[in-house]
Amino acid sequence: MALRFEVLGTFNRARAASLTLPHFRCQTPLFMPVGTKGAIKGLANDQLEEIGCQIILGNTYHLELCPGADLIDELGGLHKFMNWRRALLTDSGGFQMVSLLHLADITEEGVTFQSPVDGKSMLLTPEESIQIQNKIGADIIMALDDVVKTTITGPRVEEAMYRTLRWIDRCIAAHQRPADQNLFGIVQGGLDPVLSYAIGGLSGGEEKDSFWRVVAQCTAALPDDKPRYVMGVGYPLDIVVCSALGADMYDCVYPTRTARFGTALVPEGVLKLKHAAMASDCRPVDPTCSCMVCKRYSRAYIHTLVTKDPMGSQLLSYHNLAYMMRLSKDLHNSIIEGRFPEFVQGFLQTQFPKGDVPQWVCNAMEAAGIDISMCCSPFPFSGNS
Repeated sequence: MALRFEVLGTFNRARAASLTLPHFRCQTPLFMPVGTKGAIKGLANDQLEEIGCQIILGNTYHLELCPGADLIDELGGLHKFMNWRRALLTDSGGFQMVSLLHLADITEEGVTFQSPVDGKSMLLTPEESIQIQNKIGADIIMALDDVVKTTITGPRVEEAMYRTLRWIDRCIAAHQRPADQNLFGIVQGGLDPVLSYAIGGLSGGEEKDSFWRVVAQCTAALPDDKPRYVMGVGYPLDIVVCSALGADMYDCVYPTRTARFGTALVPEGVLKLKHAAMASDCRPVDPTCSCMVCKRYSRAYIHTLVTKDPMGSQLLSYHNLAYMMRLSKDLHNSIIEGRFPEFVQGFLQTQFPKGDVPQWVCNAMEAAGIDISMCCSPFPFSGNS
């Protein structure tokens, strides 16, 4: 059996679960760092295990371009190729329809890409996507979907939804390893409440008030006995809100990408280590964090590195992913222990000490049945961040 999902505890819509995959037993809610080509930039696998990483996401499109699925298969699959003992998830390549649209042509047959490496044409059909992912060998593989930006409205959104439904049938038929790889489906519906069902294609520039409402609608409609994966979501605040609404899994490049720009994730939000004020600050990045970076190095030291040396981005990537793993664990434990509302309240009070919690968060928490009135000023902030 490729997947076993057991809900261990709930608070209203929020839930903590055990997700058993062929290579690892995971706890949800969980965040998955993105290792596009089978590696997290600047970090070794033992470091990822050390901070509690449960699943790494790999990108089918990029892995097929280099080194190629055939070679990965010949060498024993991606787990063996990258020496990763825990779980893997590969996306379908569909997201590249948006991110590389100037290189892609979408038809009923599939997506024709112009390779950014050598300019050659590459046809990715639902069958080809599954064949590639079968060779790569991840625990979870994604169906190819027709991705459209959430800011697009009109007939194109409906076209994408119905095409994605047709493509999932082709993906299921093409899947050759159902006993040891679990196929996740995606339904595209944009922000249209009539069309939306599964939680794919968000984090594409939509307004936050639209974002949370689609997540809420989808988690309410999706089966209780299956994991719910909000793709491309990685801001800590978004993860807390989505977890309160009943989502389980998340992925994003944000924690490592922002680290490469000298920014650390901290309970208060973000800490910009490039700022001149950090040059003589002897405190750890986050005094509440027990990760290796916060135990050993000062803000002043990392400030020196992020302005001059790649080691700075490596240390901040380590810290930021440690932060995300701790957030995931805290979400899980607070639900299990029956103190999820208190966790959310503490999280928001730390991030918004002046009570300026965005109105969309207030609206989402009301829908989730969590009282955050003690976190908000009498005049809620109407921002979209």
